[in-house]
Formats: sequence, C-alpha cells, structure tokens
Amino acid sequence: MTFDQMIQEAHKLLHPHVLGSQGEAATVAAVLLTDKGTIYRGVNIDVPCSMGFCAEHSAAAAMVTAGESRIVQLVAVHWEKGIVSPCGRCREFLCQLNRKNRACQVLLPGGRTVTLRELLPEPWDEN
Repeated sequence: MTFDQMIQEAHKLLHPHVLGSQGEAATVAAVLLTDKGTIYRGVNIDVPCSMGFCAEHSAAAAMVTAGESRIVQLVAVHWEKGIVSPCGRCREFLCQLNRKNRACQVLLPGGRTVTLRELLPEPWDEN
C-alpha cells in the first residue's frame, strides 16, 4: 500500500465529534501497515484529565489484538492540519511493541519520510 492510499484511508476515519460534555474524538486518524501486509486504523479520543489516547495507539491496539506487532509504514492525519508527526509518547510506544518497529517508515508533513529511529534517537533500552 502506498502512502497516498494510506492517507486516503485515514481521511475516511476523520469525523470529529463531541464525547460527553468535554471530550472529542476522531480529529486525528492513523493508518499503519504491518510486515504481513495488514492495514490497521485508529482514531484519537481526547477526554479531560489526560485519560484519552492518540490515533496511533488506537491503530496499534487493533494490531496487537489481531496478534501482530511489526509496523513497516505509518501515517497520521489531523482533520484541519493534514499529515502530522506522531507525538513522543506514540514514538516510544510503537518502538516498544517490537524492536524492529524502529525501521518503520513514517510520513511527515511535506511528504518527507523518516524512520521511527530517526524520530526517537538514542533509545533508552539500547544503552
């Protein structure tokens, strides 16, 4: 699957809506491709008190539930900003699911691709 196809899949998931009185969901969507060729999708859930989670976490949870852990490509899309980089928490989380995920290609704004290793240099568990 190409990054363009992954972006299209992510856009299909974007449908911002309110949760409860102060939360919101689906303002960010993530699509990841595993080494087995499987696509997993997820959206963010933002609620008060930092108890929500990112779209990348949602997609990764679906992947782990299905018995996979190795990611080869990742894209995240914000409903207003377009392509966004995964936050630091997501970078670390994805790397901890499988050491080989450090080689995962991540699409950044402007069309540039980098690996998770480049986004998260000097991993604490390799020292």
